Formats: sequence, structure tokens, C-alpha cells
Amino acid sequence: MAPPATTLPRARTRPGGQPSGVPRPARPIGPPTVPGPSRPPEGAWQRRALLWLLRWSFIAGVWGALAAIALLLWFARDLPRPEDALDPARRPSLVLQDRNGRIIASYGDLVGEPLHLKDLPPALSAAVVAVEDRRFWHHPGIDPIGLLRAGYVNLTSGRVVQGGSTLTQQVAKTLFLTNARTMRRKVQEVLLTLWLERHFSKKEILEIYLNRVYLGAGAWGVDAGARTFFGVSARKVTLPQAAVLAGLPRAPSRFNPRSSPSAATARAKEVLAAMVDTGAITAEQAQAAAAQIAFPPTPVAPGWFADWVAEASQTLIAPDRDAVLRTTLDARYQAIAEKRLDALLSGAGAAASVTQGAVVIVDAANGAVRAMVGGRDYRESPFNRAVLARRQPGSAFKPVVWLAALHKGMTPSDTVLDSPVRIGTWSPANFERRYLGEITLQEALAQSINTVAVRLLMKAGGPKAVAATAARLGITDRLPNDASLALGTGEVGLLEMTVAYAPFFNGGYRVIAHGLDQTPHEATHVIDADEAAMMHRMLNAVVTRGTGRAAGIPGRDISGKTGTTQDSRDAWFIGRVATGTGSGLLIGIWLGNDDNSPMRNVHGGNLPARLFRDIAVALQ
Repeated sequence: MAPPATTLPRARTRPGGQPSGVPRPARPIGPPTVPGPSRPPEGAWQRRALLWLLRWSFIAGVWGALAAIALLLWFARDLPRPEDALDPARRPSLVLQDRNGRIIASYGDLVGEPLHLKDLPPALSAAVVAVEDRRFWHHPGIDPIGLLRAGYVNLTSGRVVQGGSTLTQQVAKTLFLTNARTMRRKVQEVLLTLWLERHFSKKEILEIYLNRVYLGAGAWGVDAGARTFFGVSARKVTLPQAAVLAGLPRAPSRFNPRSSPSAATARAKEVLAAMVDTGAITAEQAQAAAAQIAFPPTPVAPGWFADWVAEASQTLIAPDRDAVLRTTLDARYQAIAEKRLDALLSGAGAAASVTQGAVVIVDAANGAVRAMVGGRDYRESPFNRAVLARRQPGSAFKPVVWLAALHKGMTPSDTVLDSPVRIGTWSPANFERRYLGEITLQEALAQSINTVAVRLLMKAGGPKAVAATAARLGITDRLPNDASLALGTGEVGLLEMTVAYAPFFNGGYRVIAHGLDQTPHEATHVIDADEAAMMHRMLNAVVTRGTGRAAGIPGRDISGKTGTTQDSRDAWFIGRVATGTGSGLLIGIWLGNDDNSPMRNVHGGNLPARLFRDIAVALQ
């Protein structure tokens, strides 16, 4: 029988729907569980990183651009205006020529004729491109390949042997900038290079380079260089000459053909080899050109004369204008005077403690200076002893005293007593310490008698009268106002003293020493022609039988006077040699030491007279 049904009580429902009497589920022990975020889609974080990177890259780019612009403006703040610098200012040039038109010196910047490529031999531009910038026609002004190549060569060589600058960069530097090695200059060079490439064609840039590049010796541009080193226009340069010119820009002083012909030749051969590499010429042409490299004889560079003339020319030429002036210099005479003086100082002069000398050669008719040597070596001492030095002439001054006596009516045959003389406490003696008694003026001058000179000075009216006579002859230096003037104690210059002899041989006319043909110089009649003839005759006797015998040349009309100062501190000979036409040439010579130390047994009648003779013989 089935069990009886059990009746369960009705469950009561609690508010909220939970039945009462039903046990609640057990709460978990611990903190409550918090639901986690939902998982982002695949690749979202990469997109966020990319956005962050783009954002900050943009910001950095903006600031970087601003910084670059600021830096560029800083580099360009003193950048020259290219338009204004295409025709830059330069120092006016002064070119001096000798009497035959050959250049002897130049000052300032020498610029030749502006030429176009069509005016020049193709070899010249090809040589420049080959050795300076062989990729010139292909790069945009800056050559990265050239920079890498130069860096590699310099790195492997361990020193800087090759540059990476293009021709356009060199033009930018030449036209606008200095040689300063700074970051600012390099940046400015790049900016100006890009400007040039934008505004000019390659052909025009090369023309600017060829007309503006510095080639040494003051020459700017290939035309000035060709004229300076070869005496021709750049229109006519040959292949070997073109190679020499193209090799100069790297080191104009080191490769100067005048001072270093061997270095210039070696550099030219490098240029020829570069031309072979670029295909501009063949190896056979390069070999033939290398064998033909030659330089004309180095012209005489009379530094003392050129400086003297350049200074005198400043009042004759317009400021800020180029000038070409022809001078009175005779290059052959100059070379002779320099060579003979150096030979004497190196030989007999060295043995006699003579370290310096000076020589001038002057046309007695008009005062034109034909040669001027102001010392032993211009490079060692440019001081001009022929013009600027003031030394006592000794007995070389005595002809002035004799002339003053002739003014008073005396003649060469008149006699004067040679015996001891005393003026106050001063008692001059003769060089040889002997006295000849009554002696003619001519013989007294020939033997350079001191006592007669003093007596003649007094007869002529004293030192003031003699100084006035000297002034008429052109001696402007201040002279002593005492009887010692008769023995040449006043200090004078060699050129001034030499030119003072001119009236004795040109009929009595004072001349002015000058070195420019362009300057008119009128001779002034200062002494009577008869007095000039008497002086000429007495000075001739000095050479034929007096103290100047060493200056004589058989068969030649030679006249002159010796001069020696106390303790052989100065030794002079001033004389005239006939040339067949005109009044002849005056040759003035001084020997001594800059510190006024005495020489050993040197007087006007030996070394100076011998030097006069050597020069006069060579001038024939």
C-alpha cells in the first residue's frame, strides 16, 4: 500500500521574490570579484604608438625647421650681396717699365684683359678643369663624389693632398669671401655656390674663374698671369704654358715660375698628366709639351729703383686708377751694376771688412737714372743706401771747393801753398803726411791735398760761400758752417752727390735726378761753360796721374774724384765715362758698413775706383 502523501507547507515569498524558508546561497569568502575590461581588438596599440610617433615627429620637425632657418639666417647675416661683388673693388695697379718698355716691377693688383672662352686656346680651359675639377660640367656646384674621393685620398695618404672644392666653390670664395677656415665661411661658400649655379651657366662660371683666379706675383686672371710669366697674352699661350698657368692656383708662391722654375715645371707635368686622364690630350702630346716647358729669363727686379720711382709717381697718377709708367732704367746697366758690386763685396771687399755698398749710374746730360743699387741684397735689406743714407763724402766733395775758387777768378794753373795750416785749434793734415810747397790747383786736386782745400775754401769766401756753390749744383743737404767742410765733413747722399758732378761735363747745367720719362726736367745753367771745362780737365787729371788712377781705362775719357773719410769708414768714387754721344754717364760709388765701423785699408783710390772701372768696362 502506498505511503500516505505528505503535505508540505506553502512557502512564503519574501519581498523581492525570494522564497522564504529557502536557504540563501553561500557568499564566497574574500574580496568581491570585479569584472575586467574587455580585450582591445588586435593591432590597436601599434596604431596608438604610430600616432604618438607621428605627432612628436611633426613637432620635432617644426622646431628643427625653425632652428635650421634661424641657423641659416645667422650664417647669412653678413653674407655679401652677390650682385654687388661680381665686380669687386681691388687695389689700383702701378706697372713700371724700363726705358725699352719691359716690365720691371708692379704694385697693387695686376688684372689683364677680360676674356671669354672663345678667346682662349681650348687647352687652357681643359687644363684648368682637368686639374681643379674634372667633374665640373656635370655636378650642380657641389660634388659629393669629389668630396668622397678627396677624403679617401687624404685618409690613405695621412695628410691633406687633395681638396674637394669645385670650381664654382672657388669662384664663390674668390669673389665674395676670405680664406678664413671657419664653419660660417664654409656655409656661406655653399650658399653662394648654389646662387652662382642658379644665375650663371657653367661656361660663364668658368670664364669668371679664369679672369679672377690669383696666379701669384700680383697677377689676377690668366691674361695677367700669361703676361707676367711669359710676356704674352692669354690668347696666345701654348699647351705647356697653359699647363703652367693651370697649376698655379693651388700654391701661387710655391709654384711661381720666377722664384721656383723647377717646382713650376713639376706642377705643370702633373697638370699634363691630369689632362691625359680626362682625355683632353694624348700621352704623346703630354710628353712633348713637358719637354717644351720653358720660362723667359727672369727680368731684372731693381727693388731700390722701383721703390724710389713708385714713391715719386704718387703725385703724377690719378688716385684709384691703374697706371703704366715708363722709367729711365736701363736693365742691362742695372744688371751690370748689381753683379759687379756683389762680386767685389764677396771677394776683395769681404777681406777688407766691407759689408755694404751702393751704385748709381746717371745720364750727365739730363739726370736720368739708368741704374740704382741701394745695397748688397734688396731681399735682405730694402733700405736704399743710394738715396736715403747720409754719409760724409770726404775728398769727393773737394770739386765743389775748387769750383768756388774758380768763381773767384782762379784757374787750374794758379798755385796755392801746400804747407801746414791752422784755423783756431784745428790743424788738418794731408793723407800722406807730407807737403809739396807751391802747387797748382790742378795738381792739388789730382793729389787730393787737404791743406790746399782748406786754403781754397777761405779764398773762396769761407764755408758759406762753398755751401752756396754746392746748392747751385743741386746739393740740398745741410752742410757744416766751418772750415772742415773743405774736407767733406758734411753728410750727403750718393745720388745727390753724383748728380752734382753733372755740370762739370754737360757745359754747366744743373740737372735733377729722375726715374720717370713722363716727367719733364729742364736743366738749369748754373756755372760758366769755361768753368765747367776747367773742372772737367782737372777731374781728368785725377784719373790720369792722381789718386784715381785705378779707375782709368786705356783709350777712354775717364774723369772723377776719390773720397775717403776718417778711419776708412766711407770710401767713394764719383766719375764720368764718355759714351761717344751726349755728355757721358756719371757713375757714383760708395762702400762702407751700416754700423759705421771702419774698413781695413780701404780708400777711394782702391776698391771704389776699381769697381768704377769694372762697371765702366762692362758698359761698353
